Amino acid sequence: MSDISRREFLKRSGSAIAGMTLASSIVPNTVLGKKYGHKAPSDKLNILGIGIGGRGASDLRAMETENIIGLCDVDWKYAKHVFDRYPNAKKYNDYRKLYDEMLKEADAVMVATADHTHAIIAAEAMMAGKHAYVEKPMTLYVYESRLLAKLAEKYQVATQMGNQGASSAGTRKALNWLLNGEIGEVTRIDSFTNRPIWPQGIAAPKEPQPVPDTMNWDAFIGPAKFRPFHSIYTPWNFRGWWDFGSGALGDMANHILQVAFKGLNLGYPSEVIGSSTMLMTDACPSAQKITYRFPARPNLPNLAMPPLELNWYDGGLMPNLPIDMPEGKQFDPNGVTVFYGTKDTMVVGTYGYNPFLVSGRNPQVPERCRIVKDDNHQQDWIRACKESPATRVKSASDFSEAGPLNEMIVMGVAAVRLQSLNQWLKWDGENMKFTNIPATAKVRTIIEDKFNIVDGHPTFDRTYTEPVDANEYAARLIKPVYREGYKLPELP
Repeated sequence: MSDISRREFLKRSGSAIAGMTLASSIVPNTVLGKKYGHKAPSDKLNILGIGIGGRGASDLRAMETENIIGLCDVDWKYAKHVFDRYPNAKKYNDYRKLYDEMLKEADAVMVATADHTHAIIAAEAMMAGKHAYVEKPMTLYVYESRLLAKLAEKYQVATQMGNQGASSAGTRKALNWLLNGEIGEVTRIDSFTNRPIWPQGIAAPKEPQPVPDTMNWDAFIGPAKFRPFHSIYTPWNFRGWWDFGSGALGDMANHILQVAFKGLNLGYPSEVIGSSTMLMTDACPSAQKITYRFPARPNLPNLAMPPLELNWYDGGLMPNLPIDMPEGKQFDPNGVTVFYGTKDTMVVGTYGYNPFLVSGRNPQVPERCRIVKDDNHQQDWIRACKESPATRVKSASDFSEAGPLNEMIVMGVAAVRLQSLNQWLKWDGENMKFTNIPATAKVRTIIEDKFNIVDGHPTFDRTYTEPVDANEYAARLIKPVYREGYKLPELP
Protein backbone atom coordinates (compact mmCIF):
# COMPACT_ATOMS: atom_id res chain seq x y z
CA MET A 1 0.00 0.00 0.00
CA SER A 2 3.05 2.23 -0.28
CA ASP A 3 1.97 3.67 -3.65
CA ILE A 4 -1.67 4.45 -2.86
CA SER A 5 -3.44 5.84 0.19
CA ARG A 6 -5.65 3.66 2.39
CA ARG A 7 -8.65 5.78 1.37
CA GLU A 8 -7.91 5.16 -2.33
CA PHE A 9 -7.47 1.45 -1.68
CA LEU A 10 -10.84 1.21 0.06
CA LYS A 11 -12.46 3.23 -2.73
CA ARG A 12 -11.13 0.86 -5.38
CA SER A 13 -12.03 -2.22 -3.34
CA GLY A 14 -15.57 -0.95 -2.84
CA SER A 15 -15.98 -0.43 -6.58
CA ALA A 16 -14.72 -3.93 -7.27
CA ILE A 17 -17.10 -5.46 -4.73
CA ALA A 18 -20.01 -3.50 -6.18
CA GLY A 19 -19.08 -4.75 -9.62
CA MET A 20 -18.94 -8.33 -8.38
CA THR A 21 -22.39 -7.93 -6.80
CA LEU A 22 -23.83 -6.61 -10.06
CA ALA A 23 -22.19 -9.42 -12.02
CA SER A 24 -23.57 -12.09 -9.71
CA SER A 25 -27.07 -10.76 -10.34
CA ILE A 26 -26.86 -11.41 -14.08
CA VAL A 27 -24.53 -14.40 -14.34
CA PRO A 28 -26.26 -17.80 -14.57
CA ASN A 29 -25.82 -20.45 -11.91
CA THR A 30 -23.36 -22.40 -14.02
CA VAL A 31 -20.71 -19.70 -13.89
CA LEU A 32 -20.72 -19.01 -10.16
CA GLY A 33 -18.28 -20.66 -7.79
CA LYS A 34 -18.96 -23.94 -6.03
CA LYS A 35 -18.78 -22.38 -2.57
CA TYR A 36 -22.02 -20.56 -3.41
CA GLY A 37 -23.70 -23.87 -4.21
CA HIS A 38 -23.38 -23.52 -8.00
CA LYS A 39 -21.16 -24.85 -10.74
CA ALA A 40 -18.14 -23.15 -12.22
CA PRO A 41 -18.04 -22.81 -16.03
CA SER A 42 -15.52 -25.63 -16.32
CA ASP A 43 -17.90 -28.02 -14.57
CA LYS A 44 -20.50 -30.18 -16.21
CA LEU A 45 -24.11 -29.22 -16.77
CA ASN A 46 -26.87 -31.29 -15.24
CA ILE A 47 -29.15 -32.12 -18.18
CA LEU A 48 -32.65 -33.59 -18.33
CA GLY A 49 -33.57 -35.47 -21.51
CA ILE A 50 -37.27 -35.51 -22.47
CA GLY A 51 -38.38 -37.52 -25.49
CA ILE A 52 -35.37 -39.81 -25.85
CA GLY A 53 -36.28 -42.86 -27.90
CA GLY A 54 -35.72 -41.37 -31.37
CA ARG A 55 -33.92 -38.17 -32.31
CA GLY A 56 -33.38 -37.39 -28.64
CA ALA A 57 -31.06 -40.37 -28.32
CA SER A 58 -28.67 -38.83 -30.84
CA ASP A 59 -28.83 -35.46 -29.11
CA LEU A 60 -27.98 -37.01 -25.77
CA ARG A 61 -25.00 -38.88 -27.21
CA ALA A 62 -23.65 -35.54 -28.40
CA MET A 63 -24.14 -34.15 -24.88
CA GLU A 64 -22.30 -36.88 -23.00
CA THR A 65 -19.59 -34.46 -21.94
CA GLU A 66 -22.17 -33.39 -19.33
CA ASN A 67 -24.19 -35.11 -16.60
CA ILE A 68 -27.37 -36.75 -17.90
CA ILE A 69 -29.26 -36.84 -14.60
CA GLY A 70 -32.88 -37.50 -15.61
CA LEU A 71 -34.66 -39.11 -18.55
CA CYS A 72 -38.29 -39.07 -19.62
CA ASP A 73 -40.18 -40.82 -22.39
CA VAL A 74 -43.83 -41.79 -22.66
CA ASP A 75 -42.85 -45.06 -24.38
CA TRP A 76 -40.46 -47.07 -22.23
CA LYS A 77 -40.17 -49.85 -24.80
CA TYR A 78 -39.03 -47.42 -27.49
CA ALA A 79 -36.71 -45.65 -25.07
CA LYS A 80 -35.23 -48.73 -23.38
CA HIS A 81 -31.92 -48.51 -25.26
CA VAL A 82 -31.43 -44.98 -23.92
CA PHE A 83 -32.40 -45.83 -20.36
CA ASP A 84 -29.87 -48.66 -20.56
CA ARG A 85 -27.16 -46.32 -21.82
CA TYR A 86 -27.54 -43.97 -18.84
CA PRO A 87 -28.27 -46.31 -15.90
CA ASN A 88 -27.59 -43.62 -13.28
CA ALA A 89 -30.23 -41.26 -14.64
CA LYS A 90 -33.66 -41.34 -13.01
CA LYS A 91 -36.47 -42.57 -15.28
CA TYR A 92 -39.89 -41.01 -15.86
CA ASN A 93 -42.80 -41.35 -18.28
CA ASP A 94 -44.36 -37.91 -17.65
CA TYR A 95 -42.31 -34.71 -17.89
CA ARG A 96 -44.45 -33.08 -15.18
CA LYS A 97 -43.34 -35.68 -12.63
CA LEU A 98 -39.74 -35.26 -13.81
CA TYR A 99 -39.96 -31.50 -13.33
CA ASP A 100 -41.58 -31.83 -9.90
CA GLU A 101 -38.71 -33.96 -8.66
CA MET A 102 -35.65 -32.87 -10.65
CA LEU A 103 -36.01 -29.49 -12.35
CA LYS A 104 -34.46 -27.62 -9.43
CA GLU A 105 -31.20 -29.55 -9.65
CA ALA A 106 -31.01 -29.33 -13.44
CA ASP A 107 -29.21 -26.66 -15.44
CA ALA A 108 -30.68 -27.48 -18.85
CA VAL A 109 -33.23 -29.58 -20.70
CA MET A 110 -33.16 -31.37 -24.04
CA VAL A 111 -36.64 -31.69 -25.59
CA ALA A 112 -37.22 -34.14 -28.46
CA THR A 113 -40.80 -35.21 -27.85
CA ALA A 114 -43.57 -35.21 -30.45
CA ASP A 115 -43.89 -31.72 -31.96
CA HIS A 116 -47.07 -30.72 -30.15
CA THR A 117 -45.43 -30.88 -26.71
CA HIS A 118 -42.21 -28.99 -27.50
CA ALA A 119 -43.57 -25.59 -26.51
CA ILE A 120 -45.15 -26.38 -23.16
CA ILE A 121 -42.20 -28.48 -21.96
CA ALA A 122 -39.58 -25.94 -23.01
CA ALA A 123 -41.56 -22.94 -21.74
CA GLU A 124 -41.84 -24.34 -18.23
CA ALA A 125 -38.12 -25.07 -18.13
CA MET A 126 -37.13 -21.61 -19.36
CA MET A 127 -39.45 -19.88 -16.90
CA ALA A 128 -37.53 -21.77 -14.21
CA GLY A 129 -34.28 -20.34 -15.59
CA LYS A 130 -33.12 -23.50 -17.38
CA HIS A 131 -31.35 -23.58 -20.73
CA ALA A 132 -33.26 -25.34 -23.50
CA TYR A 133 -32.34 -27.44 -26.53
CA VAL A 134 -35.50 -28.18 -28.56
CA GLU A 135 -35.65 -30.43 -31.59
CA LYS A 136 -37.12 -29.17 -34.84
CA PRO A 137 -39.73 -28.09 -35.57
CA MET A 138 -39.31 -25.78 -32.64
CA THR A 139 -43.08 -25.71 -32.13
CA LEU A 140 -46.28 -26.72 -33.89
CA TYR A 141 -47.86 -23.24 -33.94
CA VAL A 142 -46.76 -19.67 -34.70
CA TYR A 143 -47.74 -18.35 -31.29
CA GLU A 144 -45.70 -21.02 -29.53
CA SER A 145 -42.57 -20.08 -31.50
CA ARG A 146 -43.01 -16.42 -30.59
CA LEU A 147 -43.54 -17.44 -26.97
CA LEU A 148 -40.34 -19.48 -26.69
CA ALA A 149 -38.27 -16.74 -28.31
CA LYS A 150 -39.69 -14.15 -25.91
CA LEU A 151 -39.14 -16.38 -22.88
CA ALA A 152 -35.53 -17.04 -23.87
CA GLU A 153 -34.98 -13.30 -24.08
CA LYS A 154 -36.70 -12.58 -20.77
CA TYR A 155 -34.95 -15.27 -18.75
CA GLN A 156 -31.59 -14.92 -20.52
CA VAL A 157 -31.14 -18.65 -21.04
CA ALA A 158 -29.09 -20.32 -23.76
CA THR A 159 -31.21 -21.95 -26.45
CA GLN A 160 -30.81 -24.03 -29.59
CA MET A 161 -33.24 -25.57 -32.06
CA GLY A 162 -32.16 -28.98 -33.29
CA ASN A 163 -31.60 -28.15 -36.96
CA GLN A 164 -28.02 -29.36 -36.71
CA GLY A 165 -26.97 -28.23 -40.16
CA ALA A 166 -27.06 -24.64 -38.89
CA SER A 167 -23.67 -25.36 -37.31
CA SER A 168 -22.11 -26.96 -40.39
CA ALA A 169 -19.27 -25.82 -42.61
CA GLY A 170 -21.56 -26.22 -45.63
CA THR A 171 -24.05 -23.74 -44.21
CA ARG A 172 -21.28 -21.25 -43.50
CA LYS A 173 -19.94 -21.61 -47.04
CA ALA A 174 -23.37 -20.97 -48.57
CA LEU A 175 -23.96 -17.99 -46.30
CA ASN A 176 -20.55 -16.52 -47.11
CA TRP A 177 -21.24 -16.79 -50.85
CA LEU A 178 -24.59 -15.06 -50.41
CA LEU A 179 -23.22 -12.30 -48.20
CA ASN A 180 -20.30 -11.68 -50.54
CA GLY A 181 -22.70 -11.17 -53.43
CA GLU A 182 -21.39 -14.16 -55.41
CA ILE A 183 -24.75 -15.04 -56.94
CA GLY A 184 -26.17 -11.53 -57.02
CA GLU A 185 -29.73 -10.54 -56.17
CA VAL A 186 -32.08 -13.42 -55.40
CA THR A 187 -35.73 -13.09 -56.37
CA ARG A 188 -36.71 -16.78 -56.51
CA ILE A 189 -35.99 -19.81 -54.36
CA ASP A 190 -37.18 -23.37 -54.96
CA SER A 191 -36.96 -26.03 -52.24
CA PHE A 192 -38.04 -29.63 -52.04
CA THR A 193 -37.74 -32.64 -49.76
CA ASN A 194 -38.23 -36.35 -50.33
CA ARG A 195 -40.37 -36.50 -47.20
CA PRO A 196 -42.81 -37.68 -46.01
CA ILE A 197 -41.38 -41.13 -45.41
CA TRP A 198 -44.09 -41.87 -42.84
CA PRO A 199 -47.87 -42.36 -43.35
CA GLN A 200 -49.86 -39.28 -44.44
CA GLY A 201 -53.02 -38.51 -46.35
CA ILE A 202 -55.07 -41.18 -44.56
CA ALA A 203 -58.12 -41.28 -42.32
CA ALA A 204 -57.75 -41.74 -38.58
CA PRO A 205 -58.25 -45.36 -37.47
CA LYS A 206 -61.72 -46.12 -36.17
CA GLU A 207 -60.88 -49.01 -33.90
CA PRO A 208 -58.74 -48.21 -30.86
CA GLN A 209 -56.06 -50.57 -29.65
CA PRO A 210 -55.17 -51.51 -26.09
CA VAL A 211 -52.58 -49.18 -24.60
CA PRO A 212 -49.31 -51.10 -24.11
CA ASP A 213 -48.13 -51.54 -20.54
CA THR A 214 -44.97 -49.63 -21.42
CA MET A 215 -46.83 -46.58 -22.77
CA ASN A 216 -48.16 -43.52 -20.91
CA TRP A 217 -50.71 -42.58 -23.56
CA ASP A 218 -52.24 -39.68 -21.66
CA ALA A 219 -48.81 -38.07 -21.32
CA PHE A 220 -48.20 -38.53 -25.05
CA ILE A 221 -51.48 -36.75 -25.87
CA GLY A 222 -50.42 -33.91 -23.58
CA PRO A 223 -52.08 -30.60 -24.55
CA ALA A 224 -53.75 -32.04 -27.69
CA LYS A 225 -57.37 -33.17 -27.89
CA PHE A 226 -57.65 -36.66 -26.46
CA ARG A 227 -58.04 -39.60 -28.83
CA PRO A 228 -57.80 -43.36 -28.20
CA PHE A 229 -54.45 -45.09 -28.57
CA HIS A 230 -53.40 -46.60 -31.87
CA SER A 231 -49.92 -47.68 -32.89
CA ILE A 232 -50.15 -45.69 -36.13
CA TYR A 233 -49.60 -42.47 -34.19
CA THR A 234 -46.33 -43.17 -32.44
CA PRO A 235 -43.40 -43.66 -32.40
CA TRP A 236 -42.04 -41.74 -35.39
CA ASN A 237 -45.34 -41.48 -37.26
CA PHE A 238 -46.62 -38.57 -35.14
CA ARG A 239 -45.10 -36.28 -37.81
CA GLY A 240 -47.94 -37.09 -40.18
CA TRP A 241 -50.88 -36.17 -37.88
CA TRP A 242 -52.07 -32.60 -37.49
CA ASP A 243 -52.59 -32.82 -33.72
CA PHE A 244 -49.05 -34.08 -33.13
CA GLY A 245 -46.91 -32.96 -36.09
CA SER A 246 -46.76 -30.71 -39.11
CA GLY A 247 -45.96 -33.01 -42.01
CA ALA A 248 -42.98 -32.76 -44.31
CA LEU A 249 -42.91 -28.95 -44.24
CA GLY A 250 -42.67 -28.69 -40.47
CA ASP A 251 -40.33 -31.63 -40.16
CA MET A 252 -37.77 -30.69 -42.82
CA ALA A 253 -38.01 -27.00 -43.70
CA ASN A 254 -36.09 -25.95 -40.59
CA HIS A 255 -33.18 -27.89 -42.11
CA ILE A 256 -33.66 -26.99 -45.75
CA LEU A 257 -34.66 -23.32 -45.52
CA GLN A 258 -32.26 -22.22 -42.77
CA VAL A 259 -29.65 -20.81 -45.19
CA ALA A 260 -32.28 -18.88 -47.12
CA PHE A 261 -33.95 -17.43 -44.04
CA LYS A 262 -30.72 -16.39 -42.37
CA GLY A 263 -28.69 -15.36 -45.41
CA LEU A 264 -31.41 -13.30 -47.06
CA ASN A 265 -32.95 -11.85 -43.88
CA LEU A 266 -36.35 -13.08 -44.97
CA GLY A 267 -38.32 -12.19 -41.86
CA TYR A 268 -42.10 -12.14 -42.16
CA PRO A 269 -43.70 -13.13 -45.48
CA SER A 270 -46.27 -10.70 -46.83
CA GLU A 271 -48.53 -13.40 -48.26
CA VAL A 272 -48.74 -17.15 -48.76
CA ILE A 273 -50.77 -19.75 -50.61
CA GLY A 274 -50.85 -23.51 -50.15
CA SER A 275 -52.17 -26.51 -52.05
CA SER A 276 -51.95 -30.24 -51.60
CA THR A 277 -53.31 -33.65 -52.33
CA MET A 278 -56.55 -34.48 -50.54
CA LEU A 279 -56.82 -32.44 -47.34
CA MET A 280 -57.83 -34.72 -44.50
CA THR A 281 -59.10 -33.74 -41.07
CA ASP A 282 -56.57 -35.72 -39.05
CA ALA A 283 -53.60 -36.54 -41.27
CA CYS A 284 -51.29 -34.19 -43.14
CA PRO A 285 -51.50 -34.47 -46.96
CA SER A 286 -49.25 -36.85 -48.83
CA ALA A 287 -47.85 -34.04 -51.04
CA GLN A 288 -48.06 -30.26 -51.00
CA LYS A 289 -46.79 -27.01 -52.46
CA ILE A 290 -46.53 -23.73 -50.56
CA THR A 291 -45.49 -20.39 -52.02
CA TYR A 292 -44.34 -17.53 -49.80
CA ARG A 293 -43.85 -13.95 -50.98
CA PHE A 294 -41.46 -11.67 -49.11
CA PRO A 295 -41.18 -7.91 -49.45
CA ALA A 296 -37.89 -6.11 -50.14
CA ARG A 297 -35.57 -5.96 -47.13
CA PRO A 298 -32.78 -3.49 -46.26
CA ASN A 299 -29.77 -4.01 -48.53
CA LEU A 300 -26.50 -5.41 -47.18
CA PRO A 301 -23.08 -4.02 -48.20
CA ASN A 302 -22.58 -6.61 -50.96
CA LEU A 303 -26.13 -7.82 -51.49
CA ALA A 304 -29.36 -6.08 -52.44
CA MET A 305 -32.58 -7.55 -51.06
CA PRO A 306 -35.41 -7.20 -53.62
CA PRO A 307 -38.83 -8.87 -53.21
CA LEU A 308 -38.56 -12.64 -53.31
CA GLU A 309 -40.78 -15.66 -53.95
CA LEU A 310 -40.06 -18.97 -52.22
CA ASN A 311 -41.64 -22.23 -53.43
CA TRP A 312 -41.73 -25.35 -51.27
CA TYR A 313 -42.49 -28.84 -52.63
CA ASP A 314 -42.74 -32.22 -50.90
CA GLY A 315 -44.22 -35.69 -51.29
CA GLY A 316 -42.67 -36.24 -54.72
CA LEU A 317 -43.57 -32.84 -56.18
CA MET A 318 -40.56 -31.15 -57.75
CA PRO A 319 -39.72 -27.70 -59.09
CA ASN A 320 -38.19 -27.11 -62.51
CA LEU A 321 -34.54 -27.33 -61.54
CA PRO A 322 -31.46 -26.03 -63.41
CA ILE A 323 -30.20 -28.53 -66.00
CA ASP A 324 -26.77 -27.11 -66.85
CA MET A 325 -25.11 -28.76 -63.88
CA PRO A 326 -21.36 -28.71 -63.32
CA GLU A 327 -19.64 -32.03 -64.03
CA GLY A 328 -19.74 -34.40 -61.09
CA LYS A 329 -22.49 -32.52 -59.26
CA GLN A 330 -25.93 -33.85 -58.45
CA PHE A 331 -28.81 -32.94 -56.21
CA ASP A 332 -29.05 -34.23 -52.66
CA PRO A 333 -31.84 -36.85 -52.97
CA ASN A 334 -33.13 -35.83 -49.53
CA GLY A 335 -33.86 -32.34 -50.80
CA VAL A 336 -32.24 -29.09 -51.85
CA THR A 337 -32.73 -25.36 -51.96
CA VAL A 338 -31.99 -23.61 -55.25
CA PHE A 339 -31.18 -19.89 -55.13
CA TYR A 340 -31.66 -18.14 -58.48
CA GLY A 341 -29.43 -15.08 -58.50
CA THR A 342 -28.73 -12.44 -61.12
CA LYS A 343 -25.09 -13.61 -61.33
CA ASP A 344 -25.25 -17.34 -60.63
CA THR A 345 -27.42 -20.14 -59.27
CA MET A 346 -26.59 -21.80 -55.95
CA VAL A 347 -27.72 -25.27 -54.87
CA VAL A 348 -27.65 -26.15 -51.16
CA GLY A 349 -28.33 -29.66 -49.86
CA THR A 350 -30.47 -30.72 -46.94
CA TYR A 351 -28.97 -29.53 -43.61
CA GLY A 352 -26.99 -26.93 -45.60
CA TYR A 353 -24.51 -29.55 -46.74
CA ASN A 354 -22.40 -29.50 -49.91
CA PRO A 355 -23.39 -26.18 -51.51
CA PHE A 356 -22.23 -25.53 -55.07
CA LEU A 357 -22.68 -22.99 -57.83
CA VAL A 358 -24.21 -24.16 -61.10
CA SER A 359 -21.57 -22.16 -63.00
CA GLY A 360 -18.93 -24.49 -61.58
CA ARG A 361 -17.11 -21.68 -59.79
CA ASN A 362 -15.79 -22.22 -56.26
CA PRO A 363 -15.02 -18.68 -55.09
CA GLN A 364 -12.88 -18.09 -52.02
CA VAL A 365 -14.52 -15.33 -50.01
CA PRO A 366 -14.03 -13.68 -46.61
CA GLU A 367 -15.35 -15.63 -43.60
CA ARG A 368 -18.39 -13.68 -42.42
CA CYS A 369 -19.95 -16.33 -40.17
CA ARG A 370 -18.89 -17.60 -36.76
CA ILE A 371 -17.20 -20.98 -36.97
CA VAL A 372 -18.76 -23.61 -34.71
CA LYS A 373 -16.11 -25.84 -33.19
CA ASP A 374 -16.14 -29.27 -34.88
CA ASP A 375 -19.49 -28.30 -36.48
CA ASN A 376 -21.02 -29.72 -33.29
CA HIS A 377 -24.50 -28.26 -32.86
CA GLN A 378 -25.18 -29.72 -29.42
CA GLN A 379 -21.78 -28.73 -28.02
CA ASP A 380 -22.25 -25.22 -29.38
CA TRP A 381 -25.34 -24.99 -27.20
CA ILE A 382 -23.49 -26.41 -24.18
CA ARG A 383 -20.81 -23.77 -24.65
CA ALA A 384 -23.47 -21.06 -24.68
CA CYS A 385 -25.06 -22.48 -21.53
CA LYS A 386 -21.80 -21.99 -19.65
CA GLU A 387 -21.30 -18.39 -20.68
CA SER A 388 -22.63 -15.33 -18.87
CA PRO A 389 -25.68 -13.73 -20.52
CA ALA A 390 -23.78 -10.45 -20.61
CA THR A 391 -21.03 -11.86 -22.83
CA ARG A 392 -22.65 -14.99 -24.29
CA VAL A 393 -22.10 -15.73 -27.96
CA LYS A 394 -25.45 -17.04 -29.14
CA SER A 395 -25.61 -20.57 -30.51
CA ALA A 396 -26.02 -21.21 -34.23
CA SER A 397 -29.79 -21.66 -34.00
CA ASP A 398 -30.60 -19.61 -30.92
CA PHE A 399 -34.32 -19.03 -30.46
CA SER A 400 -33.90 -15.39 -31.50
CA GLU A 401 -33.30 -16.77 -35.03
CA ALA A 402 -34.98 -20.16 -34.81
CA GLY A 403 -38.24 -18.68 -33.53
CA PRO A 404 -38.88 -16.43 -36.56
CA LEU A 405 -37.76 -19.21 -38.94
CA ASN A 406 -40.18 -21.68 -37.41
CA GLU A 407 -42.95 -19.07 -37.39
CA MET A 408 -42.61 -18.76 -41.16
CA ILE A 409 -42.70 -22.52 -41.62
CA VAL A 410 -45.71 -23.35 -39.46
CA MET A 411 -47.59 -20.36 -40.89
CA GLY A 412 -47.19 -22.17 -44.22
CA VAL A 413 -48.66 -25.27 -42.60
CA ALA A 414 -51.69 -23.19 -41.63
CA ALA A 415 -51.98 -21.92 -45.22
CA VAL A 416 -52.22 -25.50 -46.50
CA ARG A 417 -55.03 -26.19 -44.06
CA LEU A 418 -56.84 -23.07 -45.34
CA GLN A 419 -56.38 -23.91 -49.02
CA SER A 420 -60.11 -24.32 -49.67
CA LEU A 421 -60.38 -20.53 -49.47
CA ASN A 422 -58.65 -20.49 -52.88
CA GLN A 423 -56.83 -17.23 -52.32
CA TRP A 424 -53.51 -15.67 -51.42
CA LEU A 425 -53.52 -15.13 -47.66
CA LYS A 426 -52.05 -11.82 -46.51
CA TRP A 427 -49.96 -12.20 -43.37
CA ASP A 428 -49.48 -9.69 -40.57
CA GLY A 429 -46.39 -11.22 -39.00
CA GLU A 430 -46.06 -8.75 -36.16
CA ASN A 431 -49.58 -9.52 -34.94
CA MET A 432 -49.57 -13.18 -36.06
CA LYS A 433 -52.74 -13.20 -38.13
CA PHE A 434 -54.12 -13.48 -41.65
CA THR A 435 -55.79 -10.22 -42.55
CA ASN A 436 -57.88 -10.86 -45.69
CA ILE A 437 -60.02 -13.93 -44.94
CA PRO A 438 -63.61 -12.93 -45.79
CA ALA A 439 -65.82 -12.48 -42.73
CA THR A 440 -68.39 -14.97 -44.03
CA ALA A 441 -65.91 -17.63 -45.20
CA LYS A 442 -66.31 -21.22 -44.02
CA VAL A 443 -63.95 -24.18 -44.23
CA ARG A 444 -64.35 -27.93 -43.87
CA THR A 445 -62.11 -30.96 -44.27
CA ILE A 446 -62.48 -34.60 -45.25
CA ILE A 447 -62.80 -37.07 -42.40
CA GLU A 448 -62.91 -40.15 -44.62
CA ASP A 449 -62.89 -40.81 -48.36
CA LYS A 450 -64.28 -44.05 -49.76
CA PHE A 451 -63.96 -45.20 -53.34
CA ASN A 452 -65.75 -48.18 -54.84
CA ILE A 453 -66.47 -49.66 -58.27
CA VAL A 454 -70.13 -50.57 -58.84
CA ASP A 455 -71.03 -52.15 -62.17
CA GLY A 456 -67.84 -50.80 -63.64
CA HIS A 457 -68.46 -47.22 -62.49
CA PRO A 458 -66.64 -45.34 -59.71
CA THR A 459 -68.62 -44.20 -56.69
CA PHE A 460 -67.40 -41.74 -54.08
CA ASP A 461 -68.51 -41.50 -50.49
CA ARG A 462 -66.80 -38.67 -48.63
CA THR A 463 -67.47 -37.71 -45.03
CA TYR A 464 -66.79 -34.06 -44.23
CA THR A 465 -66.58 -32.07 -41.05
CA GLU A 466 -69.26 -29.46 -40.42
CA PRO A 467 -68.33 -26.07 -41.97
CA VAL A 468 -66.72 -23.73 -39.44
CA ASP A 469 -65.93 -20.02 -39.44
CA ALA A 470 -62.69 -19.63 -41.40
CA ASN A 471 -61.33 -16.74 -39.32
CA GLU A 472 -61.89 -18.59 -36.06
CA TYR A 473 -60.35 -21.74 -37.53
CA ALA A 474 -57.32 -19.76 -38.76
CA ALA A 475 -56.85 -18.23 -35.31
CA ARG A 476 -56.66 -21.71 -33.76
CA LEU A 477 -54.08 -22.73 -36.35
CA ILE A 478 -51.90 -19.85 -35.14
CA LYS A 479 -52.55 -20.03 -31.38
CA PRO A 480 -53.78 -23.42 -30.17
CA VAL A 481 -56.29 -24.17 -27.45
CA TYR A 482 -54.75 -26.65 -25.03
CA ARG A 483 -56.55 -29.55 -23.45
CA GLU A 484 -57.82 -29.09 -19.91
CA GLY A 485 -54.98 -29.55 -17.43
CA TYR A 486 -52.41 -27.85 -19.68
CA LYS A 487 -51.95 -24.09 -19.70
CA LEU A 488 -50.53 -22.15 -22.64
CA PRO A 489 -48.46 -19.28 -21.18
CA GLU A 490 -49.10 -15.74 -22.35
CA LEU A 491 -46.39 -13.75 -24.11
CA PRO A 492 -44.13 -11.95 -21.61
